[in-house]
Amino acid sequence: MARGEHAPSCARQWRDRAEAETWSTWHLVQTIHQCCRVSLLKAHRLARGWTARVAIDELADLCEHEHLDPPHASIDLLNAWENGRARPRADTLDRLARLYKANPVRLGLAADYSEGHEPDGGVTIPAARTPRPVTRPSDVPILIPSAMHTPTTDGDDQGVRRRALFHDVLAGTGGTANGRLLAEVEELRRAMDRTLASGTVTEDQMDRLDETVLECRRDYLTTAPLPMLCRLMLEFSDVQHLASHRQSGPIQCRLARVAAALALLSADALMKLGDIRQARAWYATAKTAADDTGDPQLRALVRAQEAMLSYYYGDLAETVHLAREAQALGRAVPGSPTALAAAAEARALARLGDSAGASAALAQTQRLFAKIKTRSAGALAFDFTEQRFYLYMSGAYAHLPDLQHAERVHESALALYPAGRPGIDPALIRLDQATGLARGNREKEACELATQTLLDLPADQRTSIVFVRARDVRSAVPIDRRRDKALKTLDEALSLESISLPAMTRGRNDA
Repeated sequence: MARGEHAPSCARQWRDRAEAETWSTWHLVQTIHQCCRVSLLKAHRLARGWTARVAIDELADLCEHEHLDPPHASIDLLNAWENGRARPRADTLDRLARLYKANPVRLGLAADYSEGHEPDGGVTIPAARTPRPVTRPSDVPILIPSAMHTPTTDGDDQGVRRRALFHDVLAGTGGTANGRLLAEVEELRRAMDRTLASGTVTEDQMDRLDETVLECRRDYLTTAPLPMLCRLMLEFSDVQHLASHRQSGPIQCRLARVAAALALLSADALMKLGDIRQARAWYATAKTAADDTGDPQLRALVRAQEAMLSYYYGDLAETVHLAREAQALGRAVPGSPTALAAAAEARALARLGDSAGASAALAQTQRLFAKIKTRSAGALAFDFTEQRFYLYMSGAYAHLPDLQHAERVHESALALYPAGRPGIDPALIRLDQATGLARGNREKEACELATQTLLDLPADQRTSIVFVRARDVRSAVPIDRRRDKALKTLDEALSLESISLPAMTRGRNDA
């Protein structure tokens, strides 16, 4: 069980007992601090039965009542203070002391160096039985990068075996069962969720980690999903090791950013491979890590990327919801994440048949794309480049009424990719083009284009995400044309989806 995981429920039981036995507030705070395994600052809040939102509101009311400047506080900041990832400013510390009627020592935000007795040290615990903690399923992933959590790391032998497995797959030695490989991927994610919390990491180490993330983002565009996934798992092993020790607030924030980026790349690779359950879990890990940084742009990026999963495999309404949430988070500083989110909303609305909404979202995408001021020197995953802009426009126009304009968009999108270098993104554009042909009563051409697109892809690029779009082409063919020879040939090409994961480790191509 994660440290402090069930603190609210545990604290509620102690409050009930304290009320019955007329304990002092400080006695209750001490008890919750030790028994619920939370910081003293959080124990003060739990002793009063407040949620984080209520505490922030109470703090604001106190400042207004006592004619103090508005507090520099928010729910995210309060959680960071309570979990040891940051310290409140001196004026905010004063306001917290007023709110909880305690000095900084009793808030756990200062040390007591006085000699003699220690009035604020030592916790007196009542002799009665400790309330039983609430249980929860052990397989629910938790990622809370906080110094208040006790990390759990893999045993050395298990870590060595896991790294050997990923190296074997990268080397193409074969003989690895899909189940074992994906089980190790999942276990490493869970271990990361448990241990992304503490560690003594230098600024130089963090600089190297940041460089590693940039390298992964760059290579992701030219590496097949499965070998890239194994490489990401190896990087995660290193991050997990560093995260298993206590960290300072700034380092912890940077580590959370690294974890978010690596988790996001892993989720995208798993999505392309068609492992929806694990992709969704890794997106959740990326979201938690990004939320822990408090960076609205990173939080928006994670949600915009996650919208792709529901777009290809799930509920289009969920895609729209995530895209709009991402735009709301990044609205203050429009950039690549918000432009990506607007584009994701546009193509989802187009597939839902909302032509007016899709057109409005595309116009918003164009406005946001024009505002992107800083662009990477080279192509990097997550950047909303011109290529990606046209990829999303291609997906939208494949389902909009103006088929002639859609054809021009498809051709413009394909022109941005090197000729003769097949990859997943250009394949998706060609399949959008084929969908448009089928909608324009050109079924034979549509099936031939979709078939050729699948056959042109190397085996390691024929992933589930491509076959999802290819089946869209098939679905667009009218029922009375289902016996055409071209359609039968497409059905034969669709059977290539049965390729096993180990067979997908060969070669490097555009992704």
